[in-house]
Amino acid sequence: MDNKNATVSLNVGSAGDVLEDDPVGRLKVFLYELPSKYNKKILQKDPRCLTHMFAAEIFMHHFLLSSPVRTLNPEEADWFYTPVYTTCDLTPKGLPLPFKSPRMMRSAIQLISTNWPYWNRTEGADHFFVVPHDFGACFHYQDSHLTIETVAGISDNTVDSIIVDILQEEKAIERGILPLLQRATLVQTFGQRNHVCLNEGSITIPPYAPPQKILAHLIPPDTPRSIFVYFRGLFYDVNNDPEGGYYARGARATVWENFKNNPLFDISTEHPTTYYEDMQRAVFCLCPLGWAPWSPRLVEGVIFGCIPVIIADDIVLPFADAIPWEEIGVFVAEKDVPHLDTILTSIPTEVILRKQRLLANPSMKQAMLFPQPAQPGDAFHQILNGLARKLPHDENVYLKPGDKILNWTVGPMKDLKPW
Repeated sequence: MDNKNATVSLNVGSAGDVLEDDPVGRLKVFLYELPSKYNKKILQKDPRCLTHMFAAEIFMHHFLLSSPVRTLNPEEADWFYTPVYTTCDLTPKGLPLPFKSPRMMRSAIQLISTNWPYWNRTEGADHFFVVPHDFGACFHYQDSHLTIETVAGISDNTVDSIIVDILQEEKAIERGILPLLQRATLVQTFGQRNHVCLNEGSITIPPYAPPQKILAHLIPPDTPRSIFVYFRGLFYDVNNDPEGGYYARGARATVWENFKNNPLFDISTEHPTTYYEDMQRAVFCLCPLGWAPWSPRLVEGVIFGCIPVIIADDIVLPFADAIPWEEIGVFVAEKDVPHLDTILTSIPTEVILRKQRLLANPSMKQAMLFPQPAQPGDAFHQILNGLARKLPHDENVYLKPGDKILNWTVGPMKDLKPW
C-alpha cells in the first residue's frame, strides 16, 4: 500500500481501437492487493465456491493475476479491479448468504479509498467489480436459495438476519444497487432492461459453468437430435409459491400445465445423469426465467448446440456484441407460452438448420465459458473487450479535489454494519 501518496494522474485511457482479433488492444488493469480475508481465506474456508454458478468473480481474479493486461503501475491503468468474493460465504447447503455481501463490498471499497488515491479521484468511475448475484449489485437472491429448511444448521446469531431478509424481488428493488457502486462498471450475470438492479453500461456475462465438467459430456456431433423440446427443472417453487403464479411469473407453470402430456415435449422435474447428453440430442432447449431472468441453461444450450428457447421478457443477454442471440435462439414472450408448440413447430426446417450451424461455431461456445487456462475469445476476453469498448473515459468522470457524489451513509441499516 505504498502507493497511497502517489501523484494523481488524469490519464483518460489508452486502449485505442478495439480489434476483433485483439479485442483488448493496449488495455491496462491494476489489481488492488487486498487482505486475504476478502478472497483467498474465504475460498479456503469453502472450496464449493469454485463450482457454483457465481464463481466468475473468483476465476476473473485468477485470470487477471497472470493476464498480459495486468499492470503493476496504477498510474498507467485504464481500469482498477477489487478482488472481493462476495458470493463465497455459504450456508451448510452451499447457498450464498446475501445479507453479508454488501457489508463485505463496502468494507473493501473503504479499504481501497483509504489506502490508494485512485478511487477518490473518480469515486469508482474507472473501477469495475464482478457482482454475479441473482440481482447483481443489489446483492439479493430471489430463487429460493434460502428457506426455513436452509436456516437449520446456521448459527443462531445469523438466523434472524436471514429470516428478515426474505428473498423476493421487491427486496432487491428496495435495496437497489449499493450506493458506492453507482459510478462503477458492473460485470454481472443479472440482465433485465428497465430494472433498478441494472446500471446503464453494465457488462452482462453468462453464469459460471465448470468447463471441464461440461466438455467431459460431449457426444459425437453427428448424433441424431431425436428430442424436439427438452427441459429439466422446477415448474413450481413448492416452498415459496406452490400455485406457480409468482415463480417465473407463471411461465414455467404454464409450460407444465399445457405440455406435460405433449409427445413433442420431453419435460420433467427430474434431473437425470444423462442431462448433458440429452441436451445434445434435442433440437430446442427451453430457457425460461426462474426467480431471476437468467439461467445456466443459456450456457448449456449454446455449448451443446441445442437451440435456446428464451422465455424471459426484457432479458439482457450476455455478450450481445459477440453472440448473435437473435440468430441462434428463439424468443417467446411470456404471454405466448400457451402457444409454444405451435410457435416451435412452425419454424421452417432451413431456419432450424441455420441456427444449428451457427451454434456449431466454436467461437460461440468459447465465449460462454471461463476455461482454465484462459483461451482466446473466451468469457474472460469478452469481459476485457467490453471494458476496452468503454474507453477512453470521459474527462468529466474525474472529480475536482474535495468533490463528492456518492453517499457513504445511505442504504438499509443492515448493509451499513461493519464486516
